[in-house]
Amino acid sequence: RMDQALLLVRNELPAAGLNLAARSGSCHQCLYQFLAFVPPSNESLGKAGTASVMVDTQHPLTLLLNSSVGDRDLCKIQYHFGEFGNYSLVVKTLSASTQTVSCDLIINEGPINSYLPILFAFLVYMGILAILIAGRLLMKIDPVRNWVYKKLNPRATDRMINSELGSPNTTDSINCDPSPQSWSTGSRQRLRSLDTFRGLSLVIMVFVNYGGGKYWFFKHESWNGLTVADLVFPWFVFIMGTSIALALGSLLRWGSSKWKVLRKILWRSFVLILLGIIVVNPNYCLGPLSWDNLRIPGVLQRLGFTYLVVAALELLFTRADGGTWEGRFPALQDILPYWPQWIFILVLETIWLCLTFLLPVPDCPRGYLGPGGIGDFGKYPNCTGGAAGYIDRLLLGEKHMYQHPSSGVTYQSTMPYDPEGILGTINSIVMAFLGMQAGKITLFYKDQPKQIMSRFIIWGIVMGIISAILTKCSKEEGFIPINKNLWSISYVTTMSCFAFILLLLIYYLVDVKKWWSGAPFLYPGMNSILVYIGHQVFANYFPFKWKMQDSQSHAEHLTQNLTATTLWVIISYILYRRKIFWKI
Repeated sequence: RMDQALLLVRNELPAAGLNLAARSGSCHQCLYQFLAFVPPSNESLGKAGTASVMVDTQHPLTLLLNSSVGDRDLCKIQYHFGEFGNYSLVVKTLSASTQTVSCDLIINEGPINSYLPILFAFLVYMGILAILIAGRLLMKIDPVRNWVYKKLNPRATDRMINSELGSPNTTDSINCDPSPQSWSTGSRQRLRSLDTFRGLSLVIMVFVNYGGGKYWFFKHESWNGLTVADLVFPWFVFIMGTSIALALGSLLRWGSSKWKVLRKILWRSFVLILLGIIVVNPNYCLGPLSWDNLRIPGVLQRLGFTYLVVAALELLFTRADGGTWEGRFPALQDILPYWPQWIFILVLETIWLCLTFLLPVPDCPRGYLGPGGIGDFGKYPNCTGGAAGYIDRLLLGEKHMYQHPSSGVTYQSTMPYDPEGILGTINSIVMAFLGMQAGKITLFYKDQPKQIMSRFIIWGIVMGIISAILTKCSKEEGFIPINKNLWSISYVTTMSCFAFILLLLIYYLVDVKKWWSGAPFLYPGMNSILVYIGHQVFANYFPFKWKMQDSQSHAEHLTQNLTATTLWVIISYILYRRKIFWKI
């Protein structure tokens, strides 16, 4: 099967059988898992004992062979098997006098290169990009452009060109998506880099949610650490915070009262949470909606609650006149006036730390951050997520949580655990607050791109230093490891570091130098709620999914997932051209 290889074990030892066990390199402090019993050889028939097993090829494995008599370890082999490879492990005695045992691994049939489809897909998309760039350059040549005008509707052609070269104006909507008002004339242009950043995060999110070609690095990390799939949700939360700072200030400057804005905040949060519970979470293919096993947490629910807290916090301290700070440290005018907000965030983070490390959890060590299951040498099998998992099970009930956490496969944990649970929401609020800081920087230093970029760099460096201290620059050995399931504070600071640097690059390319229009990520970024809900609702329908000829092929899965993701980009582009934006 996909991500597996065949291993044939030949036991030429006459005395005893062998027990074969394995441990994945991605499984930290895990117990060895029994794979097969290999019978002893039959000396009278001259026939070796054999056993064949399927082994995982996603990560390096450590194989352990011990004798069934006396339980003596004979050999230990570390090897990274290749997909669809055929291997033999020959166990024999080198010297009858010393009883020295050798274990030789032989490649019978070489594995395939399962990463070639990624290279091919990359070249295809680069080819499409090259064609589009060449077309844009040709359209700048007068004879070519005039010929196109003659062949096509001049007005439609003009709109097509201007839609790529122009820039929509700032919207005054409270939500993070633009409204048709954003196309009206105004004195200040909308920052296309924000929509581009949001669209980039959303496109990657759609791709990994559809399966990411079934590659392990496009899936969520089993516990500690990061993969591509772990990057996108916090980035989306970050840019939501950025948009909150820009939108609230704009609304208040245009005369909206704080009570009116608060009603909009409450309504949007309610709708997001409701959409997550009723539309996204249930699987209606399994029957009608049932409260008995309905998952309560979710992505939209966390977005809605995070938006409510951060937007209300910003509304409480935002000045309608947008005046500048007249204190002793003008260089900190984007921080010092909002010291009550910082105190609130620090109190929240203190609550997270106290609950995580001090809350007693039955049958679990205090401050446990592990995956449970076979992790930590199997000492705490029912302690998945420590305090975070315990709080969710206590307040929500096991049936209302995510039933298949990413730790289930590698660590074989059996307890339900929700990565969008209650305790982790505290740190998603911190993530959005840091994103809101990026929005304040763009407000206080508007028309000063050097100031904006320098502050993005400083914030990125500060967040990176905090992450290095918390993790000790280690995946497993830090004070607080990077963990998406827990939404640990080190995960938030690391993702914020990446977000500040990435936003800096996009801002420089799109809004400062205008070397890039933001396409194609701009389009889904301007219709983010529609694309996210749509890709979830229609995930199992054609043309986003079809029956495969070979379900054990990375190439077919990658083709299907990239096609589905590209279709949503095309849909968002059509909506963009027609000025259709779904807002809440």
